[in-house]
Amino acid sequence: MVQVFLSTGKARGLAMASLLTALVFLAAQPLEAGSRGKTAAAPAESWVLSLEGGRSLTWERNFSRDTDAKPAKSFLVKVFDFIAGAPDPRFLVNPYSVATDSRGRVLITDPGAQAIHIFDFAQHKYKLVRHLSRDGMGKHDLNTPQCIAVDAADNFYVTDSGAGVIFVFGPNGKYLREIGQLKGGEGFFKRPTGIAVDSVGQRIYVSDTLKDKIYVLDMQGTVVGSIGKTGVGEGEFNLPTELRLAGGKLLVVDAMNFRVQAFDLTGKFLYSFGKLGDGVGSFFRPKAMGIDSEGHVYVVDSMWGLVQVFDEQGRLLYHFGERGTHAGEFQLPTGLTIDRTDQVYVVDSFNHRVQVFQYKGIAKAGGEVAR
Repeated sequence: MVQVFLSTGKARGLAMASLLTALVFLAAQPLEAGSRGKTAAAPAESWVLSLEGGRSLTWERNFSRDTDAKPAKSFLVKVFDFIAGAPDPRFLVNPYSVATDSRGRVLITDPGAQAIHIFDFAQHKYKLVRHLSRDGMGKHDLNTPQCIAVDAADNFYVTDSGAGVIFVFGPNGKYLREIGQLKGGEGFFKRPTGIAVDSVGQRIYVSDTLKDKIYVLDMQGTVVGSIGKTGVGEGEFNLPTELRLAGGKLLVVDAMNFRVQAFDLTGKFLYSFGKLGDGVGSFFRPKAMGIDSEGHVYVVDSMWGLVQVFDEQGRLLYHFGERGTHAGEFQLPTGLTIDRTDQVYVVDSFNHRVQVFQYKGIAKAGGEVAR
């Protein structure tokens, strides 16, 4: 009994010593930071592009890790982290595609982490979503997540080029099901990449890059149609990738035909724009698309580190970006989406970050943006 009492007392003494050490160390940090702050702090970056008609595009920020979504730690939390060890941070490893949901959360696929990152800036929360079949759910591990789309209920759909299936998760990140063994006699996907969900029409559109085809599925995953075949003509594809739905149209990045094609929702070809080249208005490695409130189509060219913006008829309006690591510069950008407030999210893959821009269109009377 006496020995137990002495051991407990010793443990408490060590804990108290650790606590005092932590308090002394942390109390000193603001003084050290203050003494170096003016010389060590990096200057704030700014980037603004003024456009025709009073429009503008303004760089707002980067984010790359879980702590970017979380509030600053309290003093007590810092003390606990000092004693027990801070949790390992979560970084964007090899981010690829991005989407936003109705809550304003930002969802990013990351093949390097074999996961999906969910940043909730409004609620100051972050979540990492992984899936392993050994947990008793589904037949496949989340292996190489590619593109991501969100339905009206905030369920999110992730194509996996390695597993050859589509994973469906609930708004909380809970695994729901897989779509992969097609029931229309087509077998498995060869390489599912782009995905778009039409909640009103109850359809899922998936590009199978190696089959040069867009599959049309119902919400249960049954094939109800397809669009395209291999070729260079209208409605034909050479390695199609990203998809976007907007205004009753389906837009397809036809990557190795170096163009974007537009279809109506029955699969009828409408128009295309783009060609192979190294100048603006041309593409070399088109990757992703987004559409703003004025119907402008933003297309990422990964090789040039460039985003080009076109009108609804495919005429070039402007472009932004170059290779680099500063604000408005990119290294192999791969993903892009635009939310309902015209915030433009660009996945700057090789810089392991997402850059956020704010587009401001022409304001009507009352301050509304023209749509």
